[in-house]
Amino acid sequence: MAADINVRYSDKDLAEFKELIQDKIKKAQHDLELIKSAYVNNHNNGTEDTSPTFKAFDEGSAVMSKESNSQLAIRQEKFIRDLKNALIRIENKTYGICRVTKKLISKERLKLVPHATLSIEAKNMQ
Repeated sequence: MAADINVRYSDKDLAEFKELIQDKIKKAQHDLELIKSAYVNNHNNGTEDTSPTFKAFDEGSAVMSKESNSQLAIRQEKFIRDLKNALIRIENKTYGICRVTKKLISKERLKLVPHATLSIEAKNMQ
């Protein structure tokens, strides 16, 4: 099924989505910096404890939080990449068109998930 060239959001709508996405990218990049700085600062928080039990516990929790920070950073980087890809679709005027049904994804869905490439209908088919 070929995409109908008449089925797309107006330039005005695309401009609004572009602004929303750019704001989300700024916030996501800020959050990523916080995650990375927490990761860097994790290993030295200035609370040296000589007790062997606490020291082992602290080392274990430091490893755990480093792993979770790493996972958070990876997820955040993917989110930023997805948002940037959405900006490319805006420039191409293909933003908001479901890649399965070729119908418009609802504005409500795009406001909640601005990088969405599937309509709810297509998502339910999966």
